[in-house]
Amino acid sequence: MRDAPLEGLPDEELMLAYAAGDAAAFARLYDRHARAVYRFLLRSLRHPQLADDLLQETWMAVIRNAAGYAPRARFATWLYGIARTKLIDHWRRADPAASLDEPVADDPGASLVDHIAADAAFQPEVQALSRAQARAFVDAVEALPPVQREAFLLHAEGGLTLDEIANLTQVGAETVKSRLRYAMSKLRAAMEDWR
Repeated sequence: MRDAPLEGLPDEELMLAYAAGDAAAFARLYDRHARAVYRFLLRSLRHPQLADDLLQETWMAVIRNAAGYAPRARFATWLYGIARTKLIDHWRRADPAASLDEPVADDPGASLVDHIAADAAFQPEVQALSRAQARAFVDAVEALPPVQREAFLLHAEGGLTLDEIANLTQVGAETVKSRLRYAMSKLRAAMEDWR
């Protein structure tokens, strides 16, 4: 396994390599998944610092549980299961509801919406339109009922299949399918004006 290039290895093999002591395999997994897990956490929490904290807790749990890792499902399913558990634990401790207009810690003059706007290379009119559209989408995602939002984010951000989400959330695949269908319908309706 050490002779194979790390970038070509599936996640499950990378995790097994990390569990066997290959730190570069962990770095590869982190590079592949950290951003998407962060977005899942951020869109679930609506607070960048909390999302960052839970991201770190998630990866620390991966490190702590590496020795016992067994690829019974896709690595992503296992990883998002850890992230989801961290979210649930956080919500049990407290229920912070951050606003999209709340200042971002690193940039007090900007809000979360400012940080998801289009690239600065665009013209100001395009930036304003993109910012408004991004805000409308984030608002629409946040307005989803929690179970629909969770299913949507696990599917969209985590790339989890219906069966993987069903196993992770302990509901039937048909329930997950319905939740995703309702979520997508609501998001399409909310974004109708932006087409």
